[in-house]
Amino acid sequence: MIDGKQLNTWGFKPGRWYKDALIAANAMRSGGATDDMIFKALTAMQPSEITMRTNGLPFSMLIDAENELEQDNINSVVQHMDALMRVPTIKAGAVMPDACPSGSAIGTIPVGGVVACEDAIHPGFHSADICCSVQVTVFNRNEDPKRILDVAQQVTHFGPGGRSHGMIRVPSPIMEEIALNPFTAGLEDYALRHFGTQGDGNHFAYVGVQKSTGKPCLVTHHGSRGFGAQLYKRAMAVAKKHTAIHAPKVPSHNAWIKASSTDGQNYWKALQIVRLWTRSNHTIIHDLVRHQMGLTVLDRFWNEHNFVFQKSDGLFYHGKGATPNWAGFSADDDGRTLVPLNMAEPILILEHTNNKDALGFAPHGAGRNLGRKAYMRGLKDKYWLESTDDEASQREFFQQETRNIDARFYCGRPDLSELPGAYKNAASVRAQINKYGIGKVVDEIIPYGSIMAGDWEVDAPWRKK
Repeated sequence: MIDGKQLNTWGFKPGRWYKDALIAANAMRSGGATDDMIFKALTAMQPSEITMRTNGLPFSMLIDAENELEQDNINSVVQHMDALMRVPTIKAGAVMPDACPSGSAIGTIPVGGVVACEDAIHPGFHSADICCSVQVTVFNRNEDPKRILDVAQQVTHFGPGGRSHGMIRVPSPIMEEIALNPFTAGLEDYALRHFGTQGDGNHFAYVGVQKSTGKPCLVTHHGSRGFGAQLYKRAMAVAKKHTAIHAPKVPSHNAWIKASSTDGQNYWKALQIVRLWTRSNHTIIHDLVRHQMGLTVLDRFWNEHNFVFQKSDGLFYHGKGATPNWAGFSADDDGRTLVPLNMAEPILILEHTNNKDALGFAPHGAGRNLGRKAYMRGLKDKYWLESTDDEASQREFFQQETRNIDARFYCGRPDLSELPGAYKNAASVRAQINKYGIGKVVDEIIPYGSIMAGDWEVDAPWRKK
């Protein structure tokens, strides 16, 4: 039997690859292979160590600071991008106007970050919220926006988890593909229970009026829910194993799957399955609303902003909170891009420009200058430190922030970290889109109101007995 000592004697370098090497070597010996044949096969298996770059590659910064807080935010983004651009698979990078850090580990791709990678898919670069995306349906009747929002609130579910009953059927072809792919097989229950639901955090259902037609619109924002989150866990495990063998000095959050490998090809297919599931999930919510109200569709399109795309140059373009904005980025692209800003601002509709400095991407929204916890600490210090009635102060703040819109929170308790003031100045982000030629605004959806999950961790009705 061949063991690790034998491999050491043959001159191989010990590492995590030994486990697979020993299995292969002993299988070959059982089959009658000579030591020379085994040595040759192991030489081909032995990983060549890939190292981090000494200096990061340059990247485009399509973002401006208008105050000290924004400058601090940009400085943090630059620090992360400088470290990120040392990862050896990355060939180009860009930062959108809505950028903000999305993790404390140095070199974590920021929200609003884009990187192009060679023969590599990095799960951490699209995050656990795979295929987070927005879809708009323009209805062909001048219906009361309040009624549309009322029905949207009735037909879907916001917050963690799926539906406990009244399951909505996922199209059979999607379920068949889920069962056949090694990355998604076994996740069918997540795909079933979370279908037809929204999410928490910044995910929303937004009702407004299209400026060009005067017709009411429904816009939903969510990703692949628990289905995608479980796929992400599996993908990160595979990526970390691959990178630990081939590039052990690369931080685990920058781990990748070799795109041309069997795992890489299967994961690419799994991403397309999740993309189809997510688009169908948007569509079923929109269709439940229109069927209940007897509405017809005048127009509908969608786009994702946490995903991976492959261009004709062969590179894999990862957008973390960045929206593809080049013609033909997918088979269902129709030449327009949705960019929501915050619940009180219009949703922008851009015409594709394929800006090369932006690697063909556009912002996905307004972004943040502060994380949720830091923002909430600031509110407490500014508004509620000396208040004798904390809830009254919060209600007053909520009313100020939402005075011109119908803002609702599904669990009944507002999430103050999702109010307009938590985000960057929308006019500034829009001006930077124009300044850098990232996209051309050709239409808008004027807000009536929106629904979010709210602060479900405190007051969720489904947590009460």
